[in-house]
Amino acid sequence: MNYLYYPGCSLHSTGRAYHESMIAVFKALEIPLEELDDWNCCGATSYFSIDETEAFALAARNLELAENQSGNGNANLVAPCAACYLVLTKTQHYLTTYPDIKNKVNDALDKVGLHYEGKTSVRHPLDVLVNDYGLEEISRRVKKPLKGLKVACYYGCQVVRPFATFDDALYPTSMDRLVKALGGEPIDWPLKTRCCGGSLTGTIQEVGLRLSRALLRDAQKRKADILITCCPLCQHNLECYQGRINRKMHDHIDLPVAYFTQLMGVALGIPEKELGIQRLFNKPHFTVEAPMKGEPVHA
Repeated sequence: MNYLYYPGCSLHSTGRAYHESMIAVFKALEIPLEELDDWNCCGATSYFSIDETEAFALAARNLELAENQSGNGNANLVAPCAACYLVLTKTQHYLTTYPDIKNKVNDALDKVGLHYEGKTSVRHPLDVLVNDYGLEEISRRVKKPLKGLKVACYYGCQVVRPFATFDDALYPTSMDRLVKALGGEPIDWPLKTRCCGGSLTGTIQEVGLRLSRALLRDAQKRKADILITCCPLCQHNLECYQGRINRKMHDHIDLPVAYFTQLMGVALGIPEKELGIQRLFNKPHFTVEAPMKGEPVHA
């Protein structure tokens, strides 16, 4: 199966490590991935509060481009960013459910020579890896099992609800099962879909920091060695604000926060630089088995 890749704005900027590690993992697993030509910003979640019809049209342009680029019209569009994934799945859902919205959107697309037929499937990398590629095959390709590593799997608010169908909306397990396939130990963590604060860290920072702190403290309390996520904004909030949380709230949080694709890449034996691990502010400190060149790998 061929996949088209929609990086969105963040994976080519602040979420560069997510982009690098996902590309490296898909390459190592020999999963064909081609970037969507001439993609545009999905509008993120904020555009819908300004003009819903224009927001749908902006996102739908990417869905139609995927239909065209796939050749046969049936496209699998992979969107790693949680906000992009939510916006694209929401657009797909609304255009399928409400013909009047689809007609308005197509009126706008027709002006630039495009017409959305509804043949694009929006996919998240977790969905592709777990349900298309398969955990058994991933486990077979592991070169450095994450034995003894306790992992907090954080999904955030937007990946599994309200429109995603590949996992449970309240207690998802796809990332946890992936960690097990890599040889690691996912902790039992009921806060895995609780909000990290989102954009509140840039607007009402006191509230945003408090929400992030609750997640980090609980993960540490449960003896997690590392927290992994599939959302660029979540990764930023949970990693980059630890120092400020400690200063403002007199805490002692020190927990590495990485993308799930980075941890996956380590287990697959991909060199650290290809995974963007050097971009992390709080680098993980763990040793995995079967190291390359006879040396322990400290990611």
